[in-house]
Amino acid sequence: MTNNPQHSRRDFLKKSTILAAGVAATANLSMPIHAAGNDKLRIGLIGCGGRGRGAVVDAMGCGEANLELVAVCDIFKENATAAAELLKEQFKDRVSVTPETTFDGFDGYKKVIAASDVAFLCTPQLFRPMMLKAAVEANKHVFCEKPVAADAAGVRSVLESADLTKKKNLSVVTGLVNRYSTRVREVVERIHNGQIGKPVTARADRMGGPLWTRERKAGDSEMLYQMRNWVNFDWISADYINDVTIHQLDVALWCIGDELTPVRAFGTGGRLVRTAKDTGDLYDSMAVVYEYEDGRPLYAFSRQIPNTYGASSAYIAGEKGHAAIGNVGWGKVAMYGANPYEAAQATVAANHLQHATLYQSIRGTIPYVNNLPYTAKATMAAILGKMATHCGQLMTWEEALNAEAIIDPATITWDTIPPTLPDANGLYKTTVPG
Repeated sequence: MTNNPQHSRRDFLKKSTILAAGVAATANLSMPIHAAGNDKLRIGLIGCGGRGRGAVVDAMGCGEANLELVAVCDIFKENATAAAELLKEQFKDRVSVTPETTFDGFDGYKKVIAASDVAFLCTPQLFRPMMLKAAVEANKHVFCEKPVAADAAGVRSVLESADLTKKKNLSVVTGLVNRYSTRVREVVERIHNGQIGKPVTARADRMGGPLWTRERKAGDSEMLYQMRNWVNFDWISADYINDVTIHQLDVALWCIGDELTPVRAFGTGGRLVRTAKDTGDLYDSMAVVYEYEDGRPLYAFSRQIPNTYGASSAYIAGEKGHAAIGNVGWGKVAMYGANPYEAAQATVAANHLQHATLYQSIRGTIPYVNNLPYTAKATMAAILGKMATHCGQLMTWEEALNAEAIIDPATITWDTIPPTLPDANGLYKTTVPG
């Protein structure tokens, strides 16, 4: 842990509250955007994997006609080139990327930021704080995928960038898409209005199989292999709870109240089936108990084991009933008890509303939008849960928030030795609690 400076939970909340004051969560969610004026907004895509390409598809389908993809970047040149070709084939004259505006490597993102009005940050989360800082300093609006960091140092950097974005009136929308589901928003609003009474406990479930593993190729350096398989390494992703469970964790935190954070957490977990070589160093099972200052608990359950029960929902128990909230409004989004209610099916996709909100905010047709405060909180909560589980101790928010970085992403090159290495049998060392 670092002792200078100390960052407290109350300071975190105070800063997040100040940043969020007067900052709209979303646009008018009843209809897609109608652009004001004919000026084009130039998009620059940083991170050309499936999520990055998907973000561009979502943007192009949100109802904003005056968007143009002008530049792309990925640390792997072939990914950037393939993304540009696929998107140009799909959207034709709305994509003007050329070989001269197709970049690669660890610093290509700077050129994309310089060429664009709106930077899409869709890289592994370790790199997002650094890229967010660069985009904000260059006066660019941002779509940033979730989570916004892989460690506490990154979260602290994001909070500084959030402060600067507000001062500069730069709009930021993040990838916590549940916040843009009309079904989810309706039920959360009813919870906040007391329809199930005061929430007394919450649960966030994300159960499924492993995400993916890419084959080690002959001649791969260890850094190249781990960057290609970043979802399997803790130092890049901060485990499955941060990469995926964060969606349900954010909904649970939101229902209890964005003005609050847990004060401490403990957890249990480990690797039950990820025992083969080249399977990274993440846990495949994790259960975390968060505690609020008044004693209320929040539970988060994560699992990535093949052929097991799947779930992606948040559950909120209140004094007069309870609520079930399926991920992005899928399945049940309803309240039970004294005042039962089920939300109607959405008429507009949440991922389209997400992007519509960003461009409406940029054009000034709705109040200013900045999603960084609550996204930083959800990210920090996931990191706290992961750290508490890995060390096997009761850990406070302050202890986690003041943790030092394992590695500075700005120093990484293809010659960097990763923080974790395989043994002679191709197995990676995994954290052992206690």
